[in-house]
Amino acid sequence: MTNTTLVQTANSAETSENSLKKPLLGVNIDHVATLRQARGVSYPSPLAAALLCEKAGADGITIHLREDRRHIQDADVYDIAEQLTTRMNLEMAATTEMLEIAGKVKPFWVCLVPEKRAELTTEGGLDVSSQIPWLTDYIAKLQAVGIKVSLFIDPEDKQIAAAVSCGADAIELHTGAYAEASLASDVDKMNDELTRIRQAVRTAQDANSSMLINAGHGLTRDNVKEIAQIDGIYELNIGHALIADAIFVGLEQAVVMMKSAMHQIV
Repeated sequence: MTNTTLVQTANSAETSENSLKKPLLGVNIDHVATLRQARGVSYPSPLAAALLCEKAGADGITIHLREDRRHIQDADVYDIAEQLTTRMNLEMAATTEMLEIAGKVKPFWVCLVPEKRAELTTEGGLDVSSQIPWLTDYIAKLQAVGIKVSLFIDPEDKQIAAAVSCGADAIELHTGAYAEASLASDVDKMNDELTRIRQAVRTAQDANSSMLINAGHGLTRDNVKEIAQIDGIYELNIGHALIADAIFVGLEQAVVMMKSAMHQIV
């Protein structure tokens, strides 16, 4: 089967799979920018990557504009926002600077995440419960200009309750502990984390039936199926593993393969 055929298969399957409430795929392209920044050159282009992912069947594009600008740059955000045909999910810290940028770009989604300067990637979810007043006001300002807001949180009851209290449109459940257990082939830990995530989904649905529930972090083609099969998850955001696959099979094919793993297309 050619790559073009695979892309067409993924796109045609999207409608039928979505009608069965299978989760959507948001592709995080941060690490295309990581490769570019390693040499300080103009390539590879995150914009070109975003458009290729859309062509291959991605349902949305996620980018994280970090305060330290280690990968995605401000110009990338504006360029990608102008040319996407799906929707942008802009991950960012809840800072005054990022609020101003989001207000100018007006992405479809903003996902608020924690940041530590020394971390390799986002470590754990946002502690919403400790900053409800600040986040409630922050979320309201984003929503006032037409931006939907998601909060990246650990699958914990107190964080879910806090997210609902803040008025978030969605939550994204942190799947890092599950993914780490998968890499370590720790089946017991994987099952424990799956149970925890399933319970978090039910808790969120009970707390606010209109709030969307996404998930992501560390998901790969080998471990995504179990998460994708959890009833109630709207979208999975996947980046590092998909970009790693792209080194060997190309970016479009990597998107197709990930959607196949999610939806069990054979």
